[in-house]
Amino acid sequence: DCRQYTNRTCEECLKNVTCLWCASSRTCMEYPVRRILPPADLCELRSARWGVCWVNFEALIIAMSVVGGTLLIMLGVCCCCCCCKKKSKRQVLSGPDKDDERAAREREKRRVRQEER
Repeated sequence: DCRQYTNRTCEECLKNVTCLWCASSRTCMEYPVRRILPPADLCELRSARWGVCWVNFEALIIAMSVVGGTLLIMLGVCCCCCCCKKKSKRQVLSGPDKDDERAAREREKRRVRQEER
């Protein structure tokens, strides 16, 4: 039972992985497994510790959000880079584009005019 570690240390409480330590009230309680985060009436996020004593839930949520956001941005950049590479390869494989064709026609017209002169 986790309650037997109340008013002891965080380390003693968290030796049992099913326990949650609330630093503000110095209580050890069963982790509410039906919920992802412990409710505020049980313990504030900044005081709640689970697994290790040096990380609170508030810092954990912020850190995971930053890491997740960074990964999403990196994924988006990679997708854009891949799409741009494929697009440029398609243009190279499909031959000259309209601007190149127009410039070639203009050169040909100038060449024909010069020959006529």
